[in-house]
Amino acid sequence: MKFAVFQQSRQGGRKYNQDRVAYSYSKDAVLLVVADGMGGHYHGEVAAQITVQMIADMFQKHARPHIKDPHRFLSAAMSSGHEAILDYTTKHNLMESPRTTCVAAIVQQDHAYWAHVGDSRLYMFRGMRMITRTKDHSKVQQMFDEGKISEAEMYTHPERNKIYNCLGGFLPPDVELGKRMPIRDGDSLMLCSDGVWGVLSEAEIASILDTYTITRAIPELLDHAEFRGGEEGDNLTAVGLTWGEPQKRGLHQDTVSTAQMPLADVTTRLDPFSVQRDPAARQPVTEDDIERTIAEIQTAIKKYSK
Repeated sequence: MKFAVFQQSRQGGRKYNQDRVAYSYSKDAVLLVVADGMGGHYHGEVAAQITVQMIADMFQKHARPHIKDPHRFLSAAMSSGHEAILDYTTKHNLMESPRTTCVAAIVQQDHAYWAHVGDSRLYMFRGMRMITRTKDHSKVQQMFDEGKISEAEMYTHPERNKIYNCLGGFLPPDVELGKRMPIRDGDSLMLCSDGVWGVLSEAEIASILDTYTITRAIPELLDHAEFRGGEEGDNLTAVGLTWGEPQKRGLHQDTVSTAQMPLADVTTRLDPFSVQRDPAARQPVTEDDIERTIAEIQTAIKKYSK
């Protein structure tokens, strides 16, 4: 396999960054995942961290060197994340369970597979042409599908942030699986939270991905989204992959080749759990809180990772 991959997450105008992102790859498969947490104090970060870490951990166990059934794997991994979040809620006697969206993709054997819950999105581009994207599990998407609002109105509607499907909710998640798609050299996948796609048009995203290599395109996308979002902007997170050999002449691309990678090896990029501290908060987060939460996340992963 040959590909280029890059990820980045920013706090934006919020007090905390509740987004989480990771990628992982074996000799024959690549995993990309984004989660956008929701919940008070720092529990939204915990829900997103559990989910991303769960999926990455299960990928490391099952990608030997590829995933036998990618769609089944993605559905099971997200469901395990959901169960682990509920377990965390019970242990902490929380009045309301923290929740998170999730979108994840696996690329192997020149095909892409993906699954999502909520309104974090996957886009697939071939040059300037968008091949496909996920459909949000949101109220405004339903209203658009019913012909009640236009696509442009979806981005400004007062209920645009309301979703009906997530991990950690009262009901089990309805994990939506995308169809198996062939991926060619030069095709790009981009997974992102709503802090990115909510302020950038599909044409703008396509133009940036087509102009730059993925290692430059992702920071450019977040620069544009952060500027557009302003002081009240949401968290911004994206991970992108360009498949195969570099297609852009004159531009350097950090291409990963797994040709010499041992069959049992897996490389993962996942930032450790952290919380932006707010000294003025009613319940400021301490170092002990963070250390205890890290241990609890690890326990949940071990309990539910299959």
